[in-house]
Amino acid sequence: MANNLDAMRKIPPGIWLIRKIRGKDWSLKTHRYMVLLVTFIAYASYHASRKPSSIVKSALDPEPNKTKNVYPWPIGSVFVKDEFFDGNKDMFGYKGWEPFNGKDGTKKLGLIDVAFLACYSLGMFGAGHLGDTLDLRLFLTSGMIGSGIFVGLFGMGYFWNIHVFGFYLVMQMVAGLFQATGWPSVVAVIGNWFGKRKRGLIMGIWNAHTSVGNITGSLIAASVLEHGWGWSFIAPGTLIAIAGILVFLFLAAYPEDIGFPCLNGPAARVEAVPRDVEAPTQNEGTVEEGKSTAIRDRSGARRSVGLLEACLIPGVIPFAFCLFFSKLVAYTFLYWLPFYLSQTEIGGEYMSVKSAGNLSTLFDVGGIVGGILAGHISDKLRARAITAASFMYAAIPSMLLYRLYGNLSRTVNIVLMMIAGLFINGPYALITTAVSADLGTHSSLRGDSRALATVTAIIDGTGSIGAAIGPLLTGFLSTKGWDTVFVMLMLGALIAGLLLSRQVVVEINEKTCKLMRSSSGQQSSEAPPSRPLLILIEEGSLQSSHLKKFELWDECFFSFLHRVPLGSFFVGWCQSLDIRYG
Repeated sequence: MANNLDAMRKIPPGIWLIRKIRGKDWSLKTHRYMVLLVTFIAYASYHASRKPSSIVKSALDPEPNKTKNVYPWPIGSVFVKDEFFDGNKDMFGYKGWEPFNGKDGTKKLGLIDVAFLACYSLGMFGAGHLGDTLDLRLFLTSGMIGSGIFVGLFGMGYFWNIHVFGFYLVMQMVAGLFQATGWPSVVAVIGNWFGKRKRGLIMGIWNAHTSVGNITGSLIAASVLEHGWGWSFIAPGTLIAIAGILVFLFLAAYPEDIGFPCLNGPAARVEAVPRDVEAPTQNEGTVEEGKSTAIRDRSGARRSVGLLEACLIPGVIPFAFCLFFSKLVAYTFLYWLPFYLSQTEIGGEYMSVKSAGNLSTLFDVGGIVGGILAGHISDKLRARAITAASFMYAAIPSMLLYRLYGNLSRTVNIVLMMIAGLFINGPYALITTAVSADLGTHSSLRGDSRALATVTAIIDGTGSIGAAIGPLLTGFLSTKGWDTVFVMLMLGALIAGLLLSRQVVVEINEKTCKLMRSSSGQQSSEAPPSRPLLILIEEGSLQSSHLKKFELWDECFFSFLHRVPLGSFFVGWCQSLDIRYG
């Protein structure tokens, strides 16, 4: 009886109620659609709650010579009819909001952004481990409601007439910590429900929630800004809190918690459960009830993996550092592209701030296509590293062409911008979704451990540090000219690709060996995609001749690195992860 009550406790209340009303359960396919929808809404609301600070900057620290007829995107004639930023209406207080309207107001606003990103990236590591230790549904719900509370408290400073900088700084820092609960949790949930076969394509499409959340947050914050800047924080904060309640009611974090087998466990443990047939819940025998309870017990019994143990999973460290540079490039475009467009002569004229903001969204459109394309290609090739590295290398000439020829006309600028967004955001989306899920269910874990959220946190947390450093470096380098900024971005893309060199070589060798076996008629089992070198060696999948080729390649590669700038740093890093052959 106690076991049955514990099992019922794990079933989300909304799904339990639907079972009672319908008299039968959903099929596995329907549950997967529900998981995709709920997690999509959840993380879109996370991104929506991050947008208010960029929308209200002009209200907190207005510039009198730019206030009239200049609106923060997406406010403007496209969305509103009245020019409520007219100084005669004094809608927000023309002098801004103390303490952000002084001479150091811009610096304080920047400090708040940096504090948020720092707490977000640092909190990611702890949040990932907690996500694998605690119930993901409850953990994600707590993070979303907590985020809503502190985002709303930042806006309450307007109504409470608070002018103390420390208050707003602390609110953003705590909000950053709660925001860190989002990404590791939703990726872990998706990884629990979907196998590796089409994981890249599914997650590529699902990853569009970031752009949807950004647009939604901008529209919500902008629509209520005329009533006071505080509402621009309270409204998105309320949205993410409501989404958190939706997660609590309807998100099944693990298939085994509602009676389905663990999809990432060993084949011997996976019980046959109909995937597309709705299962009755009333006329089940004692045996089936015992099976479901055992499945649920396995979900609760799996141990979590520590940060150090997760770092030792083959492939985690290289992909984490690759994402560091990939996100450095992507977030530099995210934060600085509107400013770059407004400061660059395109087709013989300069565009307004509003037009630059609208035009910059097309970079995200290219990124959505890139994420879907990268996921689909990696599924077809069964090679994550080859796909990610190829996209990063292709991003280098795309950025160079955009810098050289993007000023010819708006049409050329749009085309080159979308191409750059495709190659830059493609590997970023692939690594943070499908690759993280693959490594979090790696064969070395033997299906007994929870590592999805921890691995995702390590990879994305490392990437988030790069996301903070990139825009910060751009602020300094842009004073020396935009050519310097683009050199930094291209160098970052090159390093990101080089960091995956060993994984690329392993995948190429795997494909070559497969073709050779096929041509000679040998029968052998196929290795899973993106399998690190260490696992292949342990399983005897590599012959001694192939190992000698890897040793020769290592010597040539490290010799080359010693002769290029920063090469010694990467040689030391690679040697710290050295794999001994034989």
